[in-house]
Amino acid sequence: MIIATKNIAFQVFLAGAASLCIQSYALAGIPIQHWTQASGAEVYLVESPAIAMVDVQVDFDAGSRRDPPAQAGRASMMAGMLDKGVRAEDGAPALDENALSEAWADLGAQFGAGASSDRLDFSLRSLTEPDLLDKAVGLAAREIAEPSFPDPVWQRERQRVQAAIKESNTRPGTVIGRAYAQAVYGTHPYGYEVTEATLARIDVGDMRAAHDAGVVACRARISMVGAITRAQADAMAARLLSRLPQVPCASLPPLPAVMEVAPLSQSEEKRIPFDSAQAHVLIGQPGFKRADPDYFALTVGNYILGGGGFVSRLTNEVREKRGLTYGVSSSFSPGLHAGSFTVGLQTRPDQAAEAVALVRQVVSNFVANGPTEAELKAAKDNLIGGFALRIDSNRKLLDNIAAIAWNDLPLDYLDTWTQQVNKVTAADIKAAFARKLQPEKMVTVILGAAL
Repeated sequence: MIIATKNIAFQVFLAGAASLCIQSYALAGIPIQHWTQASGAEVYLVESPAIAMVDVQVDFDAGSRRDPPAQAGRASMMAGMLDKGVRAEDGAPALDENALSEAWADLGAQFGAGASSDRLDFSLRSLTEPDLLDKAVGLAAREIAEPSFPDPVWQRERQRVQAAIKESNTRPGTVIGRAYAQAVYGTHPYGYEVTEATLARIDVGDMRAAHDAGVVACRARISMVGAITRAQADAMAARLLSRLPQVPCASLPPLPAVMEVAPLSQSEEKRIPFDSAQAHVLIGQPGFKRADPDYFALTVGNYILGGGGFVSRLTNEVREKRGLTYGVSSSFSPGLHAGSFTVGLQTRPDQAAEAVALVRQVVSNFVANGPTEAELKAAKDNLIGGFALRIDSNRKLLDNIAAIAWNDLPLDYLDTWTQQVNKVTAADIKAAFARKLQPEKMVTVILGAAL
């Protein structure tokens, strides 16, 4: 959880000033500096001297794909406990969650942790005034390396999350999402379900062990955007990791391999009775990894198929021509493993069969024939014209730099993004979709009343 600052006006200033500064990147190159520290940690930096602030993200391979099946949710729960206290180490006093919150507020800085499917991340935002930044980096280093995982707080948090899960199980979106993930991913960790039972099997010792195994200095990827030099960034990165054990990765056991997502062998349709005014529909299959060379062809193609909102083919066919839904969309979710391709919509229960048949037809036609030249031109114009919105704040730029770091993308990725989009052809899209999607083997999950 991100710690809020006391000075709201200061935060508004930062957001506005950063936005004005980052807009200039849309018109010029974004020089990304990259180097490896003696510890093995990799650092990525974009110098942005106009505003006296810095944003930092530190990533580790300790996301939920590392969770044991019986302890699904361990990574996200661990991340949620990292701001609940730090232990006393090397003469520094222990701090509970209230003391930590007050310390961050007094610094006018933000620090937080989160876990996604692939990674555990720590984020820091601070002014670059030397005394404030020095204290902020020092406190962040303690939270990264020395969480206390207090058991009474975990018991409280577990009860809170279990109650939230119980409540969410009354929502149609949760129920269909769970069934869909299990159907698409099977036994892969991307499809694990966090339940009251899996949380009951997690104790503070499990979280501490996961932290110690995953949060290792030599495996860190550190991304920075702000008013700091390379020398300052190097010193900051070293200090952020300084309280972790300083051991070379070669001396550590390798992280366990994670299975790949298995392709679907046949189509499957699941119908879930649920007291809901609308029928909820999800259709899809495993998609592709983020490092796939077809990434740009699939991105442009999906914009045409269902990712472009009101200008997409699915919206035109399902909503505009036939009025079967208020909204329909398609998306890919690539990660270190093949994330899902998903088409989602809601419709009246008595129209569900017609809507599903039409979506299948539109997807099959797109995979077989690809886009028209007119669709391709419109998609390119929209994607290239909207590129500046992808980097129009420090946070967005940092997200992009962190994605480059995490996925080992070229350092000129952002500089060449519009060129990569512009060179995609209709034939590229047709070939890429044919390689990745098999409409005849997709999963369909329909949830609603009287199905």
